[in-house]
Amino acid sequence: MPELPEVEVTRRGVAPHLIGQQVTQVVLRRAGLRWPFPANLPELLLGQTVLAASRRGKYLLLEFHHGTVLIHLGMSGHLRIIPATTPAQKHDHIDIVVGKQALRMTDPRRFGAVLWHDAEDGDVNQHLLLRALGVEPLEDVFNAELLYKQTRQRKAAIKQVLLAGDIVVGVGNIYASESLFRAKINPKISAHRISLARYRLLAEEIRLTLRAAIEKGGSTLRDFIGVDGQTGYFQQSYFVYDRAGEQCRLCGTTIRQIKQGRRSTFYCINCQK
Repeated sequence: MPELPEVEVTRRGVAPHLIGQQVTQVVLRRAGLRWPFPANLPELLLGQTVLAASRRGKYLLLEFHHGTVLIHLGMSGHLRIIPATTPAQKHDHIDIVVGKQALRMTDPRRFGAVLWHDAEDGDVNQHLLLRALGVEPLEDVFNAELLYKQTRQRKAAIKQVLLAGDIVVGVGNIYASESLFRAKINPKISAHRISLARYRLLAEEIRLTLRAAIEKGGSTLRDFIGVDGQTGYFQQSYFVYDRAGEQCRLCGTTIRQIKQGRRSTFYCINCQK
C-alpha cells in the first residue's frame, strides 16, 4: 500500500500540472472504487479552477473554491499526468482533464477512493475520514513531547501505536520498522515504557526516514509507480524492512520477522533493545 512518502511524491508530481488550471472534463469509467464516486462530480468540477493540491495523511486533496476532492490510492492505485487523448486501459477509472492534460487514476485492486467534500459542510479536515487523524509527522507540531504525553496510558507495542494513526499520521508499516531501527527501539516494547529521551530520538528518526524516502521517490511497492511512471528506490536503503534472514547492516545479526496485528515487523534483536 502506498504510504505517506509515496502520496507526497504523487502530490509534488501532480501539483504543478493542476494548480491554477481549469477543469474541462471529468470522465468516470465506473460507478466507484472502495466507495461510489460522487455521481455529480463532472458537474461539480466542470469549469472550476484547481486552487491547491495538498495532502492529509495518505489522502491527496484537490482544493476548489466550493469544495475539495479527496483521493486515496488504496492498495494498488496511482495517479499520472498524461495527454488527455491517451486511450484508457482496463484499470483506468477516472480522468480529471485540465486543458490538454489529464490526471488519470489507475487502480487494479479497486480499494482506492475519489470523494467530494463540499465547502458548505465546513473545514475539510472535519471530514469523517480525516477528523480522527493524528498530527502530520513532517510538521513542527510533531515532537517527542507529543509522543511521550500521548503514550503514558498506551500499553500496546510502540510499532502498533505508530500504525494506529491517531497520534501521528502516515507512519505506515515500512517506515515504522525503519524508524524504530534507526532509533534503536525494539518494536515490541510497550509505548508507555519509552522515555522522553528515547522519544526525542524516535521523533527525529521518523522525520529523517520519511524525508529520505520522499527524496528518493518513495519505495517500489508491488503496485506503486510515480506520476512520471517511474518507481522509487528508497527500498535500496532499507535497514530491516523485508530483509528477514539477511544480516543487519550495522552489526551483522540476522534480521528477524514477526507478526504484529497481522502486519509483518522486521527488526534486529541486537541493535534494537
